[in-house]
Amino acid sequence: MTQAMQQISSKWLSKAGLRPTRQRMTLAQLLVGDGQHRHVTAESLFDAAKGQGEAVSLATVYNTLRAFCDAGLMQEVTVDGSKSYFDTNTHDHPHFFWEDEARLTDAPSDQLVIAQLPDAPEGAEIASVDVVIRLRRKS
Repeated sequence: MTQAMQQISSKWLSKAGLRPTRQRMTLAQLLVGDGQHRHVTAESLFDAAKGQGEAVSLATVYNTLRAFCDAGLMQEVTVDGSKSYFDTNTHDHPHFFWEDEARLTDAPSDQLVIAQLPDAPEGAEIASVDVVIRLRRKS
């Protein structure tokens, strides 16, 4: 990794108060080292790390992604109630889920209009609204 990528990754971790351990730096560089946002699964990030010859376990990847989410560096987007994607863009925005590729991408926020949400049941409050638009290629 280049010096610039290391600096971007280190700054990303430090803004959340996370220590830059070797594993965190490795994964942070893969996630944000080039300054671009990513949608990853734990498995795809694990494969990317292995592909660069990094010695990191899948459990470590899961734990690190969870720490990044808890620190506010990433958000988790759950598809089908079982498959989690992790997004480095933490601003509220909708997603497209490409069913035939099992891939998550950003959808244009300026085209989404939600006129009104239902009232939360008594004793509850709305914590967040996730919009995932499922797509499939036309035949």
